[in-house]
Amino acid sequence: MTTPLSTSRSTLLIAAAILILAGAAGWGLMHRAGAAAPVNAAAPAVAVTTVAVKQQDVPLYLSGVGTVAANASVTVKARIDGQLDKIGFVEGQEVKAGQLLAQIDPRTLQAQLAQVQAQKAKDQAQLANARLDLQRYTTLQQQDAATQQTLDTQRAQVAQLEAAVKADEAQINFAKVQLSFTSIVAPISGRVGARLVDPGNIIHAADPNGLVVINQINPIAVAFTLPEESFQSINAALHASQQPLSVQTYLRNSDQLLAQGKLTLLNNQIDTSTGTVQLKGVFENPSHVLWPGQYVNVRLVLGDRKQALTVPAAVVQRSQDGTYAYVINPDNTAQMQAIRVANIQDGIAVIDQGLQAGQRVVLDGQYKLKPGAKIVESAAATAAAGTPVKGSAK
Repeated sequence: MTTPLSTSRSTLLIAAAILILAGAAGWGLMHRAGAAAPVNAAAPAVAVTTVAVKQQDVPLYLSGVGTVAANASVTVKARIDGQLDKIGFVEGQEVKAGQLLAQIDPRTLQAQLAQVQAQKAKDQAQLANARLDLQRYTTLQQQDAATQQTLDTQRAQVAQLEAAVKADEAQINFAKVQLSFTSIVAPISGRVGARLVDPGNIIHAADPNGLVVINQINPIAVAFTLPEESFQSINAALHASQQPLSVQTYLRNSDQLLAQGKLTLLNNQIDTSTGTVQLKGVFENPSHVLWPGQYVNVRLVLGDRKQALTVPAAVVQRSQDGTYAYVINPDNTAQMQAIRVANIQDGIAVIDQGLQAGQRVVLDGQYKLKPGAKIVESAAATAAAGTPVKGSAK
């Protein structure tokens, strides 16, 4: 039999259960609504800087480090022994080929020249007399007044004196040459260094140091090396070009162009100890921006890559799958695009595959992007298609 107390208790339990179920249902609806709100809300646009893919001729070069050296260097030495009378140059000055640099006391050699000249005069006089005698003996022999032997002897005498005169002439030429060595002249044009001998000293042809060193610094040379792997590219460029390859020199700590010249030497063998090949360029140097012993950066220009697709190097991103760039679609969404980079030089990347001329790509702000994200140009102005390629360097 059911009592009023038990009925009231059951009613309370049922009411409590209904309230609990209603609360749980309400909480579930609120939770689902809260979770759905971010999904339906539009994600904010990402501020980026973009550039357009540019098509341009890109020079190709190989880079190395070179040492400036005189195009020609001569240690001026005495060719005879004697006392140094005077110096005809100022240390550090420019000299011309043939300019007097030093004078050796010439008196001894002048006396020797006078001696052989006198000997020649003596022999010439004897030769003239012998020729007259030969004419007389020839006439007498025709008249049977002289023997054939006498005539032959006189002919031999004339021949001997003619040979003596020729020997005298040779001695005179030798003495003149020796005398000319007393005037020491510059064999090449260039800049003289420090004076190594002072006037008053006795100098000798065997002295090892010489009088002064002349370096030709206009034009001037730069010797440099490139890796063995570069040889085939250099060789191909040499065969493809009608003109010598261009060589450029730059300061070691900046991109300042010092001089532009031409390649004059590709050495005839590869140095197996270093795995490099030696090259040399020659440069006009009127302002003396290049100086012997100076270290410079060198670029050997191999040619141009015609109408290559280029972007600033910062556009290129790297992942485990390779290189890529963020391309901007017409609806201003970003898309990851795999690309193949031919080379990067002077802050410019040359693209072989993956991009087309005129496409917009992200230059700055990639770290905030995800594929499909909306983009908006940053406050900074959109960059140009890329930094202009410098000169004719790679």
